[in-house]
Amino acid sequence: MSGSFDFEIYWLDKFARCIEQEAGAGVREAVMAGSESLSDASPRAEVIAWSQAALARLLDRVDEAAGRRILTGCACQYGKEELQDIRAVYEATGDLGQAHALLQERFETLLVETLQLESSLVDEIVGRGWGLAGILEGDTILATKIPKSGFLVEYMNETDPAQKRAYYCHCPRVRDALRTGQQLPVTYCYCGAGYYQAIWQEILQRPVEVEVQESVLQGDDVCTIAIHLPV
Repeated sequence: MSGSFDFEIYWLDKFARCIEQEAGAGVREAVMAGSESLSDASPRAEVIAWSQAALARLLDRVDEAAGRRILTGCACQYGKEELQDIRAVYEATGDLGQAHALLQERFETLLVETLQLESSLVDEIVGRGWGLAGILEGDTILATKIPKSGFLVEYMNETDPAQKRAYYCHCPRVRDALRTGQQLPVTYCYCGAGYYQAIWQEILQRPVEVEVQESVLQGDDVCTIAIHLPV
């Protein structure tokens, strides 16, 4: 991405579009009020305060299910082009286990070749069931997010539970909230859950339901997403 990319503006634009698609322009305008001046350059306390208020306004205007759909639509996306070989295998075989194994293989290659982690750390991550593929149990996948790669070693070595959670999350908004003792609703974590939803919807070419089971926002050490597959 170019040096001019601003994550905050990019995410706020997605959030606004998802609100309008689900609940209409009036709700979008009410929820997004005050976001016009926010960017990556904004003081983080200002971003967190706006986020808290905006999510409260949203959940006052839509039910929990609609709130979850809006947040899943805001997720960062795994590249669809990188999933086409797995999609093709699933379409040819109908074998969910084979598709899952291919995704796990891709994740382990990422750990070794891209992140260049030591083999002992790779073994620990895989042994915990963390990462892209998660653990397949029947027609459900339990995916535990890997800690933010830039803080992975710090997370593994940290002994303070609060600091450990702050190292964990991939979202800068959540990391900053945790570091300052602020609260965001767990519904916000459906943004992260949407990452996994989009992967499996692309592979299966069918709607997929996701459910946040653990979250650092509610005091857990990790975030675990149940992915319910329509197979």
